[in-house]
Amino acid sequence: MKLTKAQYDEIAQFLGHVQPTRQSLRKLKEKFPSQSQSTLLSIFSQEYQKQIKRTHAKHHTAEAIETYYQRYLNGVMRNAAAPVLLELANEVDFAPSLMARIVLERFLQEKEQAIPSKTLINSMLRDPSQIPDGVLANQVYQCTVNDCCYGPLVDCIKHAIGHEHEVLLREMLLEKNLSFIAEDQLRAKGYDKTPDFILEVPVEFILFSGVTVAVEGHIIHWIESKASFGDESSHEAYLQDQFWSYWNRFGPGLVIYWYGFIEELDCHRERGILLKDCFPTDIVTLRHSMAQR
Repeated sequence: MKLTKAQYDEIAQFLGHVQPTRQSLRKLKEKFPSQSQSTLLSIFSQEYQKQIKRTHAKHHTAEAIETYYQRYLNGVMRNAAAPVLLELANEVDFAPSLMARIVLERFLQEKEQAIPSKTLINSMLRDPSQIPDGVLANQVYQCTVNDCCYGPLVDCIKHAIGHEHEVLLREMLLEKNLSFIAEDQLRAKGYDKTPDFILEVPVEFILFSGVTVAVEGHIIHWIESKASFGDESSHEAYLQDQFWSYWNRFGPGLVIYWYGFIEELDCHRERGILLKDCFPTDIVTLRHSMAQR
């Protein structure tokens, strides 16, 4: 679903005044009933991540870390069954999974008298049963399952959704009888930055014709699948880190933001980057005789 910049700003402004909870997500859907729920969920997640990035530093000062750790210890001493870490995270407007990481790292540092590795921390966050303290393990688990936008559970869901849309795109290309090279095949050939699919000229046409794929009159050579909403900051980052690199190496291409995008961002068509919110129904293969050119 495409949104105008004004529509997107209205949604983002609303999210700036609510806490990132499932209750707030329900309020968002009630406030904007005409918008796709998947689009709203994607925007909800992205806006929350922006907020966390803006405030990340203040939660990681030595003073803040020690304050959180002592409040955790005092809280579980009073009632070990209470969701101490989850409530603390909500109180200070910080992601529950990230609060769990801070306290877990501080706990292990005190226990082992050394700074724990990121590998160990990540492993314990994925599987809290590895944490050598039952109370903390339960607190970490509560944070993980109640975090809408961060943590190992959310990461797994995002990865699965992204893969699902890539599979869907592959099936659509096959239905259109379009020959392509997938990202894993390109990486096997030594490419580092690659789009999800390169549209390949069939071998039998190479000597006799030029075969090109076009969408809405624009030629494309590659397609990138994004299972997210395309807002200004994420799209600009993708342009710099991925899309222009693809354009330089493979020519013009198409980006599909499955959960929509700000329609004003679709401004690089003439330069060779198109945006769509679904698989184009009018995708055609153009065959031009070499003798006529």
